[in-house]
Amino acid sequence: MTRKPNPFGRSPFRPSIDRARFEELVGEALAEIPKGFRKLIDNVTVMVEDDCPPGTSLLGLYHGVPYPHRSPGSYGNLAPDVIVIYQRPIESISRTDEDIKDHVRDTVLHEVGHYFGLGEAELREIERAVRESRKGEKI
Repeated sequence: MTRKPNPFGRSPFRPSIDRARFEELVGEALAEIPKGFRKLIDNVTVMVEDDCPPGTSLLGLYHGVPYPHRSPGSYGNLAPDVIVIYQRPIESISRTDEDIKDHVRDTVLHEVGHYFGLGEAELREIERAVRESRKGEKI
């Protein structure tokens, strides 16, 4: 990951990475999800888009039927659920390349949490614990 000026109004002092590397980070973040949860993820498409919808400040978005609400009788022949990770908003809140990686990891975890039916309060608690555990990794 390298810093590069962006001619589209982004600060040259903020890190940015190319799309392929960003997508790799998303894939790495998905691979970090514990195997017991990963094997339950079904019929979900994960994609990267440049920007969040106008008028929002989202880093990611989950759209679909959460896992606890699925049943064989009510969840069949449906299009895949979608998790979208927004690259530019994540870059815009990051000060370093490592921040981008951490924000991608946090955002993927957050949106996968929504897939499993977790609410915002539960996800904030989990994210706080994950951040604390990462502090130990960096020492």
